[in-house]
Formats: sequence, structure tokens, C-alpha cells
Amino acid sequence: MVVDQQIHASLMHVGMTVSDLRASVQFWNDFLGIEPLWTRVLDGDYLTGVTGYEGVSLDAAILELPGGTMLELLEYRDVPGSEIDMGTANPGNVHIAIRVDDIDRAWERIIAAGGTPRSPTPTLVTSGPNTGARAGYVRDLDGISLELFQPPEDM
Repeated sequence: MVVDQQIHASLMHVGMTVSDLRASVQFWNDFLGIEPLWTRVLDGDYLTGVTGYEGVSLDAAILELPGGTMLELLEYRDVPGSEIDMGTANPGNVHIAIRVDDIDRAWERIIAAGGTPRSPTPTLVTSGPNTGARAGYVRDLDGISLELFQPPEDM
């Protein structure tokens, strides 16, 4: 008899594949004022086993988002990418939600950094557990969805 034991796990980082590492690093710097903790080329043999791509190398950067979550940006150097439908209703689509204290200011900054808003302004949440919050989706330079979320004052 096999006893099911809990696996102890925690979030290590969020990874995003980007088309232009330098442009994406600049986007995050312009939006949140953060610099990478490091940037480098990753080209070890182990990457074939991790990614499933033979002989792959990556331009990579790690940024620490406010709150401590690490964001890994990866530009595949030797593997051609393909266009995918980034619609948020598609199964497999993921977004990053970023809690902000002033959504109007954050909205302006992310758009000035090159983000594309999905609505003209952030939206007031009028029902459910986040009633009173304001939120909105913006797409980054590669169409990846980022949610800006300002909680209600009592949250």
C-alpha cells in the first residue's frame, strides 16, 4: 500500500518567453523601475533535458518584482518561435497579477512603457470577494497579459 504524502513546494519564479530580452528588461524597468538581478546566456548541455530542444541556448534575465516574486525572462536563441493566440480565454493562457497601491498611476506607467491596455481604464469590481477593488489587463510587448490590481481599502 502506497501512502500519499504531501509534497512540500513553494513558488520559485515565474518564467516568460520573450522575443527581445533587452526590450522586455527595459519595459519592466520603465514600468516598475527595477533592474535585473542578473542577465546572461544560458547554454549548458542540461538545457536540452529541461526544455526538450536539442542544443538550445537562452538569453536570460532575472528580475525581482515588488513583493519578492522572481520573474525570469527568456529569449530562445537557437529555436525559432511561432505566433500563438494570446487570448486570455484560451486554455493554457496565464497572466501575472500585480498588486498596486495606485492603479491610475501604474496604468499610465505601464502604457508609457509600451503596454497595450485591454480596456480604456481600470475597472471597478462590483461583486464577489474583491468588491471595491479596481483591476485591468494590459499586454506587454509580446502580448503577455498582466493584471494590475488595486485592492479595496479594507483589504
